[in-house]
Amino acid sequence: MRLEEELLNLLGQIRIIPRRMRLDTGKVRATGPMVRGVWGRALRHLDTTAYERVFEGRREGCSERTPLYMIRPAPSDPGFAPAVDWILIGGADRFEGVLARAWDVASGMGLGADRIPFAVKEVHSLDANAAMTSSDQRWSLREAAEAQRPEISGEAAIRLEFDAPLRILRRGKLMEYPTFTDIAVALLRRLASLACGDGFDRDLSASVVAAANQTESMTWQGSRTDFVRWSGSQQREMDLHGVTGSLDLQRGAGSLWPLLAAGTWVHAGKGTVFGLGQLELKFAVASAPAAGSASATLHRRS
Repeated sequence: MRLEEELLNLLGQIRIIPRRMRLDTGKVRATGPMVRGVWGRALRHLDTTAYERVFEGRREGCSERTPLYMIRPAPSDPGFAPAVDWILIGGADRFEGVLARAWDVASGMGLGADRIPFAVKEVHSLDANAAMTSSDQRWSLREAAEAQRPEISGEAAIRLEFDAPLRILRRGKLMEYPTFTDIAVALLRRLASLACGDGFDRDLSASVVAAANQTESMTWQGSRTDFVRWSGSQQREMDLHGVTGSLDLQRGAGSLWPLLAAGTWVHAGKGTVFGLGQLELKFAVASAPAAGSASATLHRRS
């Protein structure tokens, strides 16, 4: 079986329910981790089973804990702000009702040290291009990837951008200059954990590494980003480290394009539950300069 089809089959095992929520947080400057924390506390109060399965990621038969949701900042939009993307993954759909009710409870519990109540003003589904729509959207990651295939699967240059810090660790140490192979492996690990495989499929992993090593890519362009987040469970601030920047693939991703498509939805590395490691893609398009010779520029996928 071709590597591309193996990856698409893996994506077919993972479902997502993507939503965008507009919040009214009053005078509180809310962050993704802050909102996530109060939602988690509300969920634990409502349903401990849903909390353990979805929020903590404890699943029978799985070798590691993998939370089945993400809460990330939504793209900046003055007409729809502040807002977050709330994405349920895999078996989280079994608990969809109580997960939604937890937002009602969380809004009353409030944000910040003064516990100021907030409100969920609007909730919309997201289509395959992560645009809001009134129709209910529920995708397998394969379906979401197939929707991107025409643009992402060719040989045009692709820029991988990480504006949200990317945290890929090797032996506990942050990789400050990740290669395309590092990113591809991190994406595969993320997908394998969501699919609840018994760890890595070694043959698939070896194929991804070989394909990534053969993919033409530039060196990482970016810098280290140090930041702090509040841990509600540990009741303390945690110092985190990541990198922000970009990496260019001169002739596209080849057979690894399904990994990139999935990464726009489920991210890579550590801290994905609160929006870290979000992959954004820019694609090369032909443009005609004044001299008349063709050149390529990069545009962000909308």
